[in-house]
Amino acid sequence: MFQRYHRGMKYSYCLYARKSTENDEKQALSIESQVKEMLAIAERDGLNVVEIKRESHSAKDSGERPIYNELIQGLKDDKYQGILTWATDRLSRNAGDLGRLVDLIDNKCLAEIRTYGQVFTNSPNDKFLLMILGSQAKLENDNRAVNVKRGMKMKCEMGVRPCMTPLGYLNDPIHAKGMKVITLDPERAPLIKKIFEMSAAGISGRKIIDWADSVGFKTRLGKSISLNALFTSLANPYYYGEFEWPIGSGNWYKANHESIVTKELFDKVQKRFKSMPKGRTNSKVFDYSKTIKCGECGSSVTAEEKIKILSDGTKKRYTYYLCSKYTKRTCTQDPINEDNLVPQLIKMMDGVNLDKFLLRKEYEYEVSRFHRFTDQMSDNYQKEVRKHVDVRSQMKYVIQKGTPEEKQRLLNNLGAKIYLQDKYIFLK
Repeated sequence: MFQRYHRGMKYSYCLYARKSTENDEKQALSIESQVKEMLAIAERDGLNVVEIKRESHSAKDSGERPIYNELIQGLKDDKYQGILTWATDRLSRNAGDLGRLVDLIDNKCLAEIRTYGQVFTNSPNDKFLLMILGSQAKLENDNRAVNVKRGMKMKCEMGVRPCMTPLGYLNDPIHAKGMKVITLDPERAPLIKKIFEMSAAGISGRKIIDWADSVGFKTRLGKSISLNALFTSLANPYYYGEFEWPIGSGNWYKANHESIVTKELFDKVQKRFKSMPKGRTNSKVFDYSKTIKCGECGSSVTAEEKIKILSDGTKKRYTYYLCSKYTKRTCTQDPINEDNLVPQLIKMMDGVNLDKFLLRKEYEYEVSRFHRFTDQMSDNYQKEVRKHVDVRSQMKYVIQKGTPEEKQRLLNNLGAKIYLQDKYIFLK
């Protein structure tokens, strides 16, 4: 229910500072600069600032700012009756939030809004001006989106893709004409061309990666190129001089930069990809995949199934968990058999900190429900079982008898990460 302020009361204020996301605002201040300036005004005018809220979220969409929503709730709860902010556009750049402010003023939850140069009260003229300034901010926001799209389209028509160039190219500083110049990377461009040539010659992706590592090929972050990134690069038409923008739109443009490969070489690589046999999709769900990290390199631990034909002709299936080697292809960790992994997981439940276990309340409910069931049993054996049932027992039961989804959900909510190293698991 709305609180009411009355004439003569001394207002309390909430100082609200939001970082501007618009680059062309010459008067834009950082959050801390806004706080400093507005506190100086509060001291000068004798304003009682009882709370300071800082936010970096965009004000473009209505109701999407958590700190701003706290500000509105504080006004409804009568924690303060005024807002102190640098400018009205810090409060709203959309009709929804603007309407909320005016409603609060009409319902006497908000006595006044003070900015660096203006004061808005519950008068028709002030509210009208507030709505005009808020609408102007929304208009600027909408126009900016239109201008950005138009600018991107113009860049595309000039042969410049409006995003970071792929490996093998460099974005030089702004040219005298105001446009960035795309040049070949003297270190990576020759290696990229060699990668295309190797792929066209039928060399596998993993062998290409091994070669790239041997010659010191690195990404901009100083990491080795991954297999997925390699195939993405080999399918990128930007390298022969064309690009699509936006992706999937069907709008193609000719790039104005120097090409690393020819169209013929690019097409030869794509033709080879199309002729490669498609691997069968493995739909098998492994019980403990996506839950464990490698203790040596930090990559995810994956799983694979091996089938062994015994002497009597029967088949026996074995599941092994091993490092995916995503971050370090030279990782030395050996795979572990699931039969050796499960007992370790069960024993590990004894060392889990239940205060950090995110599913604790859910598991306690399941255990208590089991207790209520056993209370109805008259058999002494059942009552004896009841005494030994606890949350950890429930966790161990899930590890042994749960579905793959239940096992993964449990292990992903322990409040700590599971690592596998030298065929032993541990929490960290």
